[in-house]
Amino acid sequence: MAERKEIDLRAAINAISDVVQNRPRPLREMDQIYMKTGDMVLQSEMVAKWADGKRLAFIGDGDAISVSVAYLMSREILNYGPAKIQVFDFDERICGAIKRFADREGIEMLDSTLYNVLEAFPNIGEFDCFYTNPPWGASNGGDSVNVFSQRGMEAVGNKGEGMIVIADDHELEWPQQVLAAVQKFVLSAGFYVQRMASKVHHYHLDDNPDLRSCNLMIKSLPGILPPQNSEPISDQARLEHFYGRDHPIKIRYVREKKRVDYGKAHDDEYCYETFVEEGK
Repeated sequence: MAERKEIDLRAAINAISDVVQNRPRPLREMDQIYMKTGDMVLQSEMVAKWADGKRLAFIGDGDAISVSVAYLMSREILNYGPAKIQVFDFDERICGAIKRFADREGIEMLDSTLYNVLEAFPNIGEFDCFYTNPPWGASNGGDSVNVFSQRGMEAVGNKGEGMIVIADDHELEWPQQVLAAVQKFVLSAGFYVQRMASKVHHYHLDDNPDLRSCNLMIKSLPGILPPQNSEPISDQARLEHFYGRDHPIKIRYVREKKRVDYGKAHDDEYCYETFVEEGK
């Protein structure tokens, strides 16, 4: 096994800036809140080490950590990382951006699937580990986190590991309540908490710029039976405040409006004001 080389920080930051340029703008009403660039670099390196040589499923990925990991590997900034990365997201803009980036850069081990977590998971047991940074559950006691985590556990067939990114604040009550609820849920599903990296990520979050998140790493217990099937989620109690107070899931997919100028500023975002020529 080749020795893991030390990361070139400048090259890594420049690579992640390419990824940031590629991802679509966040939809705040869908709880899409993006991680800051410096933390994306550190998170991508951590995920690459954690999932080295494994098949990795992302249950949602607005941050584009999946693309960051794959791109750092492709550019040989990292000489380790997952063997396969598959993203499952209900936002067609995100899925399309991933596919176009992977195609442009020739990254064959990165792909995306349009998928909503309320629906049955289509690829049970095809992965070794999963990653999710779900809606953080401030208004639903962690139910939204648990739904995404449930799909991740199905992705690994109850036999593997997961990394759950979740709000972490030692002063606010709701992040502590959610963390406790999520840990209780994963234990009831036959997983246990391996470790937790506390307060390690910052976000572009206008109403609480100091709120950070942690990495909660979980692992399946020996002898847990694989899931026989995956069922749609219809329990309204889990969905009532999914995206915040009185914001249940109503949207199945965010559809992408097809354009030919991806990567350029939208023409409805700007207009030109010209210099007035003398004498006119």
